[in-house]
Amino acid sequence: MTLRQWARIGADAGLDAIDLSILFVPDHSPEAITRARQEIEAEGMRVQMVTTYPDFTHPDPEQREKQRDILSEQMEVAARLGAELVRVTAGQAHPDISRADGIRWAAENLCWAVEAAQDWGVVPVFENHAKPGCWELPDFSLNVENFLAIFRETARCGLGINFDTANTVVDDTDPVPVLAEVVERVVSVHAADTSTIGTLTHVSLGTGLVPFTDLFSVLKRAGWDGWICIEEGSQQGPEGVRAAAEFVRRTWEEA
Repeated sequence: MTLRQWARIGADAGLDAIDLSILFVPDHSPEAITRARQEIEAEGMRVQMVTTYPDFTHPDPEQREKQRDILSEQMEVAARLGAELVRVTAGQAHPDISRADGIRWAAENLCWAVEAAQDWGVVPVFENHAKPGCWELPDFSLNVENFLAIFRETARCGLGINFDTANTVVDDTDPVPVLAEVVERVVSVHAADTSTIGTLTHVSLGTGLVPFTDLFSVLKRAGWDGWICIEEGSQQGPEGVRAAAEFVRRTWEEA
């Protein structure tokens, strides 16, 4: 679908904004970005977040430096689209790196991203991520202990968190205490659900294994008032988005 169609679905569901994968915007020329933003705003929508996929745990230092260059360009694109947030990742779970190196490389580069983002007026948010289709391997931070270690190592630079509700479940871990530990730095939430452990299997929100009421209660007790971004992957089209939006609103009120 076109970006305008994507925006229209968001508008019809009564959303305040939409998010975009950077893969939705293959042409990074100023003219293309201007057109994309105009298409979205013509539907009464705006972009709040752009999701990106930096691989900061790559064993080759030249590749890690290249990932910085790529992310810098993508943050510029996000800013030109009018986004406030840029979702960032640690990188892939490369089999030939040690846990200590992965944590160190991810933390160093994510802290670099916090500083670099200031040039564009956007805020990077680090996700407890699973695996996008554009990667060969799962995310290094899908492992909850790795995610929490990177969270602690990036306290020095104040890196914000985009907490995904499903991915901790995929790692066979209760997401409630994990969210409670990181909630002080949570900027945004990806509301996603999964029917399986070990592999992310998207289902309609509220029909899988994710304890949304308990998670929302953690956020409410912390006085949290950020963005909840619906990750609707049940393949039900616009109706699935509307149902997900209604579920999130209702569950938030009930929590």
